[in-house]
Amino acid sequence: MQIDIARLHGPETPCADCPIRYRAVCARCETDELDTLEAVKFYRRFEAGQVILWAGDRMDFVASVVSGVAGLTQTLDDGRTQMVGMLLPSDFLGRPGRAMAQYTVTAATDVTLCCFRRRPFEEIMASTPRIAQRLLEMTLDELDAAREWMLLLGRKTAREKIASFLAIVARREAALRKAQPGGRMEMILPLTREAMADYLGLTLETVSRQVSALKRDHVISLNGKRGITVPDFARLVEESGDDADGGWLN
Repeated sequence: MQIDIARLHGPETPCADCPIRYRAVCARCETDELDTLEAVKFYRRFEAGQVILWAGDRMDFVASVVSGVAGLTQTLDDGRTQMVGMLLPSDFLGRPGRAMAQYTVTAATDVTLCCFRRRPFEEIMASTPRIAQRLLEMTLDELDAAREWMLLLGRKTAREKIASFLAIVARREAALRKAQPGGRMEMILPLTREAMADYLGLTLETVSRQVSALKRDHVISLNGKRGITVPDFARLVEESGDDADGGWLN
């Protein structure tokens, strides 16, 4: 199934005012390079639960996540589905040079994408080293995150998995504000508990039990359905089994 990407959604935000300006693939661009991207970008918005791409779809665009969270899933021949990744604001969707989507991408929350048609983006990337360098940097960061996630799924306890997930979200939210994570932090949980269970390889009951335990031990407090307050980020990191930089504690 081919995706129709011709439709524009809502008013465009100038690149200079974009909330992911210094984290996305365009982070290193100069003014003239931003102008080039500005001329070809367009926005797409998806509601929570809406499929953005099906695995095997022809993908005629690439995009940066401006807001919201999307999940990457892969389905086995027998119908079993595993969530294999998560796209947060500033993450890049798609791969230049590859025309087919490798994973099904579903909006976990309402999602806004800043999109570029794939072929023109490849041409811009070839003539703009800063974009190619930033994309390489982001790809290597994604590889590091995938290796960390393999460790999380394979070796960490349920409590450590939940704490690790919350620490990842806290670090990303701090980075978007160009701040360092630390001390008291507040954030909005990007996934439902059901989606967290799927992503972390746990049952819904285990997720709820461990969240309640972290709350009881004053590692976190809950504000409504999705609000999370972390009184002491260092304590959360300690509960995750990682060191302050996010690495595994031996």
